[in-house]
Formats: sequence, C-alpha cells, structure tokens
Amino acid sequence: MNFLKKKISGWGNYPMIETKLKQLTGIDQYESILTFNEPNIVRGLGRSYSDQAVLANGLTLRNKMSRILEFNSDTGLLKAESGISIAEIIEVFLDKGWFPPIVPGTKFITLGGAIANDIHGKAHHVDGTFVNCVSEFSMVTPEKGRIICSRSENEDVFYATFGGLGLLGWIDTVTVQLKKVETSYFKTTAVKVKNLREMIDAFNEYDQNYRYSVAWFDPLARGENLGKGVLSLGNIAKYQDVDSGKQKNPLKLHSQKKLDLPVYLPNFALNKLSGQILNKLIEYSQSNAPALTHYDKFFFPLDAIGQWNRGYGTRGFIQYQFVIPMKDEYKILKEAMNLISSSDCTPFLNVLKKMGKGSKYLSFPMEGYTLAIDFPISKKLPELVRKLDDLVLSAGGRVYLGKDAFLERDVFRKMYPEWEEWQNIKCQLDPKGKIQNETSKRLGLLSYL
Repeated sequence: MNFLKKKISGWGNYPMIETKLKQLTGIDQYESILTFNEPNIVRGLGRSYSDQAVLANGLTLRNKMSRILEFNSDTGLLKAESGISIAEIIEVFLDKGWFPPIVPGTKFITLGGAIANDIHGKAHHVDGTFVNCVSEFSMVTPEKGRIICSRSENEDVFYATFGGLGLLGWIDTVTVQLKKVETSYFKTTAVKVKNLREMIDAFNEYDQNYRYSVAWFDPLARGENLGKGVLSLGNIAKYQDVDSGKQKNPLKLHSQKKLDLPVYLPNFALNKLSGQILNKLIEYSQSNAPALTHYDKFFFPLDAIGQWNRGYGTRGFIQYQFVIPMKDEYKILKEAMNLISSSDCTPFLNVLKKMGKGSKYLSFPMEGYTLAIDFPISKKLPELVRKLDDLVLSAGGRVYLGKDAFLERDVFRKMYPEWEEWQNIKCQLDPKGKIQNETSKRLGLLSYL
C-alpha cells in the first residue's frame, strides 16, 4: 500500500500528529478500504480545527473524489461525490441561479465534511443545519458494505451520520438540494450595540425581518461595555435590488484571487495590543459594511486570505464554540464573556449567533445562542476552556465537536446524552472500530471495543 508518512493537523495547527496519508481518487476506492488492515479516517480539505480528521497509528485518507454525477435543472437537486467542495458547487451552479442553502464560514469544505460536522450558517434559526438540505447519501461501512441512507431508508444511520465526525462509514455520494437565487448579493444592514443586553434585544427585534444574522463583539470589553459590538443582518437581494445598484453581473462569482499568508507569523505578534487594534478594525468594517454586499464577503470574509490560520503562529490556535439554550442566556453569556476578558488568554476573532431547533445524536446545534471565539494556544488556555466547559454544561449547553480540542470524556457524555444511542449504531456498522480519529479516542466513542 502506498502512503506518505507526515505530521498534519486540523485548521488550528494544533495538535500536530504524525500519520500515514493515502489519497482516494475514485468512487470504487471505498470498497478497497474494506481490505485495509489498519484503522483509518477520511479527511476532506482539513478545515475541522483540531484532531477530527487525523489519526495516529493508522491511515488518514484524503478524499479527492469530486465528480458531479447528476443535476436536475428544474428542481436544483444535485448528486455529487463527497469530496466536492462548497466552492466548486458555487463555481458550477451560481451562474445558473443555484446556491447551497446552508453554508458555514468558509466555502472550502467538502460535502462529506459538511455532513460529518452537520454544518450550520447565519440562518440556522430559520434553515437549521446541513441535514435539512440533504435528501440521501450512500456510504460504505465495515460491517454492512454499501448502504443508502435517507429519511425513509436507514433513518437512524442517516441522522447519526450528521455530526458523527465521519466515524460511521465512508460517505461516497451525496444528494443535496440547492437553493434558487436571483442574485449573488445581499441587502445588509449593521446595528451597533453598547453592551450584551442591547445585543440580545437587537437579535430579538430584527429576527422577523432578516433571514441571516451574525454578531461580532469586542472580547476585551469589560464592565458596562461588556458585549458591545455590531449585529450584521442580511437578506438575499432580488434582481431589481442589484440592477438599481448598477452591478454589471447580478450572479457574480467569487474571485479566484486571494492574498496568501506565505509563512507563520511570529508567536509574539498576537498580544493584547494587536488584539485591540484588530478589534477596532473589525468594528469599523462591520459598522460600515455596504448596503449591497457580495456573498463572498457576507458569508466567507476570511477566505480572501489564503492560509490565514498561519496568522496565529506555529503554536496554533483553537476555535472554542458552544451553544446554550435560551433560558438564562444573558446571565451565561455575560459570565462567559467575563471569563474570557479577564483571562490571560488573548481572544481574537469571534461570532455570536442565534440558533433554532437542533437535530439528533451528536449534531451540535440547539435552540439558543452560540458563541465561537479564537484563542492562540498557551499554557493557561486549558484551564480557561475547562471553566467555560463547566459553565456551558451547567446551563444545559454543549461544545461543538467539529472544532473541539480539549473536551474531556465525562463532560462530553453529559453534554451529549444521546451518545450511547449513537455508539450502538456505530457498533452495528463498525464492530471492530476500523474507522477512528483522535477525537474518538479522546471522547471514548470506541468504548464498546
């Protein structure tokens, strides 16, 4: 078997793990995986932040299968291989008036990765997670071979795969419903708020009029300014909105050009002073966004910088994301923001969003508020994360497994009470634990072995 031995990581460049890499290039490759003696995990574009798509003492399989298999131009139903990216789908179908209905903060993820993490976007409180736009997928499993999963066939496996971190089987094809659009632009508005109370009130006030909403707050603010920031709102623009704005192409595609960060920045470049400067720049850009905004800047602003993760230096970083239910949201968010702002762990980019109803098993979202924030790796970071985990758990919330780096087994099991039901499905499909990743080891998802 041909493979490359290499140290790799998730998008956060932490932890770095030595693995054996093998590339998958054809749909028939998945049957050949059944003959592999070593445990393995499939990796798409590597945008999970930590140890979700890498395996030590085994194989990490790079999914390069990205063919479009079928498309219904009347309904927008697309069938494609799981290695195709959101970016590639947009590039092919946007000029035909179709767009993926649910996208995360980057377009550089695969359909397989979108399912594995059950991705969500700025309209989760309306549209839900990625499971809501997938009608079926096919998957090769160690015990049952190739199976079709949908809401009417292998239903439990279907739902358990969304958020299941790629641990139930090797997804090879996905049928996804695209959304009809007249333009590639958004009518947007920005609402500046002075504190957290105003932020929550603004979410509640504007929910009825805007499908898409996301907030940024100053993570270093304290006292009466705690939670001050900008709520960004948007709706997909109609053709007449873009035409009146004199845009030459109402279905303009994202640019293929981007500014690359060629090297890792020095670790000392990120500190409270640089954090304060960055926050001022973000506040200005968020507050002064144009009334008509292209989807690339609205959904994927960081994609304009290639390898932006190198900005955190060689030590790497985590993105800590949690969700808490609506009950006591002001109190819990305030306490979390106080923990963050008073810690010696310098916080950087952050996102605050409102969520709607969640799915099942290991899918992350629930009705409430979700906060995601970046932290460079430091000696004091695990202590802060444990405090935040305890706070989130006390509120009945949970941490996003697709980005987590530090969650402990016992806390995970309390946050995700359906883990045993998920594990029973895992055991039926993969009784010998052939599919593993470092996350599954850390969280005890293979404890049936």
